[in-house]
Formats: sequence, C-alpha cells, structure tokens
Amino acid sequence: MLNITKSTENNALTIALEGRLDTTTAPELETVLKEALPGVVSLTIDMSKLEYISSAGLRVLLSAQKIMNKQGEMKIVGVNDVIMEIFEVTGFSDILNIV
Repeated sequence: MLNITKSTENNALTIALEGRLDTTTAPELETVLKEALPGVVSLTIDMSKLEYISSAGLRVLLSAQKIMNKQGEMKIVGVNDVIMEIFEVTGFSDILNIV
C-alpha cells in the first residue's frame, strides 16, 4: 500500500510517499506525477515514510527525473538507509539528486 500526499506552492510540487512503492503502487504514482508535473519547476519527493521501493518504483522516479531535467529540478529528501542502499546498488544515487 502507498499513500501519496501532494502539496503545491507556486511552481513547486512536493510529493510525500508513505508505505511501499512497488509493482502494484508504481502506476498510481506515475499517474499522479503525469497529472501534476506540467508547469512545475521544482519537484521534491519526500521519502521519509517510504518503507520499500522496487524496480517499478525506480522506473517512475527515473521518468520523473527525465521530465524535470527539461523543465526544472527534482530532489529527493528523507531517504532512509534501506532505500539509500537500493539507490546505491542500482546506481540511482548517481542519477538522482538525493538531499
């Protein structure tokens, strides 16, 4: 299960994730991002309550990163040790802006 909380201020969007970002929940995040990203220049993804991320979740993040490379910036905050290890093993720690 994944809870997605969105908050927008001017052209900045913050998405807070809680739970598991996996094959079942990744399409939900993808839909939220597709609808919310037009016009956004700053995207922050808060993972402080995220427990798990699968390759499907990584794919959604990569696609969001590609969009934001063209229209602004994306940063990921609140990454715990478990998620950070997944980012490091997959090489995503080099691709994503993790604060």
